[in-house]
Amino acid sequence: MFYIIATPIGNMEDITIRALNTLKEVDYIFAEDTRVTKKILNYYNIEKVVYQYHEHNKMHQSINIINLLKEGKKIGLTTDAGTPCISDPGYEVVKLAHDENIKVVAIPGASAMTAASSISGVNMRRIAFEGFLPKKKGRQTLFKKLQSEERTIVLFESPHRVIRTLNDIKTYLGERNIVIVREISKIYEEVIRGRVSELIEKIEEKGIKGEIVMIIDSESPYEIEEDDN
Repeated sequence: MFYIIATPIGNMEDITIRALNTLKEVDYIFAEDTRVTKKILNYYNIEKVVYQYHEHNKMHQSINIINLLKEGKKIGLTTDAGTPCISDPGYEVVKLAHDENIKVVAIPGASAMTAASSISGVNMRRIAFEGFLPKKKGRQTLFKKLQSEERTIVLFESPHRVIRTLNDIKTYLGERNIVIVREISKIYEEVIRGRVSELIEKIEEKGIKGEIVMIIDSESPYEIEEDDN
């Protein structure tokens, strides 16, 4: 059995009973960042050795994982935080497992994308999830493609690139309504809403910290109605 295990994105209590039981039962745990997963294991008094599975060793480790699964071992895969394989390495080894007719089981839980969407106040019936944007190559091309996107767009962003991304949104997509959700489930969780120009001004003045989900509203900017009286 190959278990894809969602873990907390901030608050240690945001983990399911099923996830904890699975972490206890598996023979091996592979994690994008072993330090993060070890903190969770220590918090819940689970004694397991954690092995690395990240972008730079994923091909080699994928073969190791498949071989262990073929031997009948139970393997758990975690990411830095939240649900594995969403803007994180992991889909490659999951695909290999399916190709080998190995059963892959999802252990659902926290997800920054869905958590941010739920408190955004934006219509999320149809969304386009872009994850982290390209830093250089392909960035302009992507924004030009997004000009014709009719769905709500969801991005992940780092705090030191937020202003750049907001400026690109203004340049290519226009004066759209934006929601920034930062530090989800943590002490300083915050929802910041407004038109793109307003957010650029606010963040340039005050700065911004923490892990960020950015939501670009699919609907036209709200117009302020004039009071004829």
